[in-house]
Amino acid sequence: MKTIPIMTHFQTRSSLIAKLKAVKGEKKSIGFVPTMGALHEGHLSLVNRAVKECDVVVVSIYVNPLQFNNPDDLKNYPSTLENDLKLLDLFPEVIVFTPSFSDVFPLNDVHYNVELGGLATVLEGAHRPGHFLGVGKVVYALFDLIKPTKAFFGSKDYQQVLIIKKLVEVLGLKVEVIECSTQRDSSGLAMSSRNLLLSPNERVEASIIFKTLNFCQENISSYTPITLASAAKHFFNTGSLRLEYLEIVGALDLKPIEDWEQKSVCCIAAYSGKIRLIDNLVLN
Repeated sequence: MKTIPIMTHFQTRSSLIAKLKAVKGEKKSIGFVPTMGALHEGHLSLVNRAVKECDVVVVSIYVNPLQFNNPDDLKNYPSTLENDLKLLDLFPEVIVFTPSFSDVFPLNDVHYNVELGGLATVLEGAHRPGHFLGVGKVVYALFDLIKPTKAFFGSKDYQQVLIIKKLVEVLGLKVEVIECSTQRDSSGLAMSSRNLLLSPNERVEASIIFKTLNFCQENISSYTPITLASAAKHFFNTGSLRLEYLEIVGALDLKPIEDWEQKSVCCIAAYSGKIRLIDNLVLN
């Protein structure tokens, strides 16, 4: 019968390394769920899957400043550590890591260089310069520290998952990247830490994002990718959110497509007031 230990919380690099050294000595598989806190049901679904598939699970809570190109966005990012730890009490077997910048990047060592090609320069990359460089640095640093067997990421950040898979491939890292389904509320709004910053009325208005994605999927047979994107933008603009981009691209390379012969995905970024939201849906 499996013994369920009390949840272990580490704040320093050295204490986590000591714990993981003991774990690895027992030849256990390690699952890793990186988060920036403000945990919700989407995060918990990742943790739940990791617990089912791995002997030991590490959950990190760290807001990475390197991936914010907008200082105000970083300043306003929700912080709910006390509540996060209470939620993780549901998983007493997990190891929680809440490091400082110097624990993630000792001596400011953020060295990492991977050519990601077009994956990092379109969609989010085009609208958030330097974002994926920051994502790559923190993921590489945490992978190098924890050396997980499997790492679990949500599909809401579709482009990010592709980039992390590419990073793992190029660097030859021995970790399996597991993509998990987007968790949604009853209106279809993708669960996100940023949703905490929305008023109840803004949450209702934000449902236009998922409605637009469904519009695309339901009308795929009636349009080409280019004309469907145009029709979807018109549909989206019947709501009150401000659209930043809506693009239908190849699901593997994020390049523009002219027909439906290859797997495709619709990606959306929009603002509800000052709050930026993203979502996506694989169409075929």
